[in-house]
Amino acid sequence: MTTFDYNSIPYGQKSDFVNTVVEIPMGSSTKVEWDRRKGYFVLDRVEPGIFAKPCNYGFIPQTLDDDGDELDTLIVTDEPLSTGLVLEGATVIGVLNFEDDGEMDHKVIVVPGDDRHSGNRTHYEQLGEDWAKQIEHHFSHYKDLKKPGTTKVLGFGGPDEAWAVIDECLARAQNSQ
Repeated sequence: MTTFDYNSIPYGQKSDFVNTVVEIPMGSSTKVEWDRRKGYFVLDRVEPGIFAKPCNYGFIPQTLDDDGDELDTLIVTDEPLSTGLVLEGATVIGVLNFEDDGEMDHKVIVVPGDDRHSGNRTHYEQLGEDWAKQIEHHFSHYKDLKKPGTTKVLGFGGPDEAWAVIDECLARAQNSQ
């Protein structure tokens, strides 16, 4: 069996764009994760429908966050994107600072670099206050039925803060090899 290593994809271009791989489509209640050791996507669990993902969810190749997984992305589009799709040239517009089971588990917020429907967004604040509230609510409560109180939203940061997190996660991945 041949496997494809999504971590062989370049992460992007520093301070310009990132590449991100879609794990979970917007609206899905499945928790799909890339397993770099196995070389394929696995279904971790099925969440109740009330905890469906409010946006597409993925990761930046060649990174490792504090939790030992690739750095997560929240991919903002008007349509669900398929698991395994590689979004090349995503614009970094912010970061959700998030703690899960006592470990930092950042979510870098990105949009397609060429979005002719919604325009070129450059900062997460352009998504609106309602969007931020929905994201904060989702990540504050999505584990409530299994492990209440284990997640904590620590706030949002802009593109500069997001790039600082990306740089840390790139260095951590390089140092772990």
